[in-house]
Amino acid sequence: MKAAAMLRSAGAALRRRTAPPSRLMSRSCYSSGSHPERKVVILGAAGGIGQPLSLLMKLNPLVSSLSLYDIANTPGVAADVSHINSRAQVAGYAGEEQLGQALEGSDIVIIPAGVPRKPGMTRDDLFNINAGIVKSLCIAIAKYCPNALVNMISNPVNSTVPIAAEVFKKAGTYDEKKLFGVTTLDVVRAKTFYAGKAKVPVAEVNVPVVGGHAGVTILPLFSQATPKSNSLGDEDIKALTKRTQDGGTEVVEAKAGKGSATLSMAYAGAVFADACLKGLNGVPDIVECSYVQSTVTEVPFFASKVRLGKNGVEEVLGLGPLSDYEKEGLESLKPELKSSIEKGVKFANQS
Repeated sequence: MKAAAMLRSAGAALRRRTAPPSRLMSRSCYSSGSHPERKVVILGAAGGIGQPLSLLMKLNPLVSSLSLYDIANTPGVAADVSHINSRAQVAGYAGEEQLGQALEGSDIVIIPAGVPRKPGMTRDDLFNINAGIVKSLCIAIAKYCPNALVNMISNPVNSTVPIAAEVFKKAGTYDEKKLFGVTTLDVVRAKTFYAGKAKVPVAEVNVPVVGGHAGVTILPLFSQATPKSNSLGDEDIKALTKRTQDGGTEVVEAKAGKGSATLSMAYAGAVFADACLKGLNGVPDIVECSYVQSTVTEVPFFASKVRLGKNGVEEVLGLGPLSDYEKEGLESLKPELKSSIEKGVKFANQS
């Protein structure tokens, strides 16, 4: 009885966290008949992010079909999560010959495929491995589900999103409204760290995070954080900014070379996918931060608040008022972000 109660409590907590309180639907809305059919595909479903992400998407009542793909071991993951008594029907696919079948008819494709960051691994090391994986997967997406929303998790996101854009342009399928770099983990971290320092309830916190998704390109806008806190000084804000930027490194070091931020990334990926699903289903006022094609700055891809709708990006929102510290951070991140984008474009056009 105690175990059952704990499971019920955990499930309730997950439902609360998956959407902010203002967006929670009534319990009656969770019946499968209330929602349209939606197919979600996870590419890299057997990996460290992919497995917990598969679990979280299986729990999402907006998903009717969950397609899990990886180069190996996916049938086991699919069998495991398929036993969960929730709406989504699960299918597992392994190997390149099954990739097309996995993708056909999808509404959202989430890509956590690739290798995780390890201690001592340079960004170039990470880039060279993951860029090739992303390129080949995007060629398949362009062929089998060109109208799907694509949620890019594979790092380095600052480069892999431009790679995807170039692949889709070559295929004649590119729609800037349907390609997203998932930067939600930066927002999740900023909210958590701010709540802890400001001593406010984390469920009530909102912090926009703009720029990119690596190191100094991550710019949390704590001046716009809500609820406001008068107890945080300039040094506190700098420390919170640095911790948000270095959040991935904090986890890599804590795991002592045995992994990276897989569980928190899976959660963040599930939160963003849930927002995309709600947008597709016509739920109004769904706003999340994401790395998208943008004219907010002179940098061609940039993370900022985005309003989601039935076609993906409905509106890319501006930055709003910035503190002097944030203005300085914005200018200092631009050269690195531009360089990462150019690197991705060059890679995509090599062959």
